[in-house]
Amino acid sequence: MQNKWKQYEVLEWASLFLEKHHREPRVAELLLQHELQMTRSAFFANMRERITPKVKASFEAAIIQHAKTGVPVQHLIGKETFWGRDFQVNKDVLIPRPETEELVAFTISYVQEHFSNDATPRIVDVGTGSGVIATTLTLELPNAQVFATDISTAALQVAEENAKQLRANVHFLQGDFLQPIIDQQGTVDIIISNPPYISRAEEPLLSDTVKDFDPEIALFADEEGLAAYKKIIKQVPHVMKESCMLSLEIGHEQGNAVSDMIKSKFPQSAPKVIQDINKKDRIVTALLSK
Repeated sequence: MQNKWKQYEVLEWASLFLEKHHREPRVAELLLQHELQMTRSAFFANMRERITPKVKASFEAAIIQHAKTGVPVQHLIGKETFWGRDFQVNKDVLIPRPETEELVAFTISYVQEHFSNDATPRIVDVGTGSGVIATTLTLELPNAQVFATDISTAALQVAEENAKQLRANVHFLQGDFLQPIIDQQGTVDIIISNPPYISRAEEPLLSDTVKDFDPEIALFADEEGLAAYKKIIKQVPHVMKESCMLSLEIGHEQGNAVSDMIKSKFPQSAPKVIQDINKKDRIVTALLSK
């Protein structure tokens, strides 16, 4: 390649290279925009500008690495956007998915509908990972007191840094699911979680960008992907007030199984399965009472 190619020429090369390697061509836009440190509008406005040999070399290396290894673009640029905000991500945390925004949206709507403006709902995000759920809820619900748990020290470091960068006052606790809240003898109004829910049998179906780079502890669960739900539901009575809202992100075929688990532990509950924007089952939610 020439040393002084224009931006659109380099982008065209990268898109074709990615397509040849069965990768998403749009990754080229994201990586080049990152290398140029430009906003999206400036990026497209400067397509005919030339790029420096240093930027071109770095960009080419990133494109080749992604194409040949499947390393996620989010790891290459070090961030992912969630709810309009940039969050740091790395190999220690699950890359946030757009579907999880719907779990956050449901929780925000629930709080706005069921709590007065001067109330202080207590919310716990179980298995927080990068902290996107807890941090977003803290920023969108200023009166809420938000806790976040994770068993991974490395994940909590990422989550704490994200909260710090975005000036969100989240209370982070290390431990297995709800155990840190139990240890503190705490009670909460809302429990929200996007736990690991993929069964090992599904591993061969996952793309290499997921199974080779997302942390296994955040992806896979025993008992056909249901083990984390069983653990959380078993712990709920120890942290709930007289009632609490439980909302869980699920795999698209797990709605009935997770609903049955909730009804088994809380016979008076009426779990509801909510579909995501793609019309797939994505959330099980239930108002629980002692």
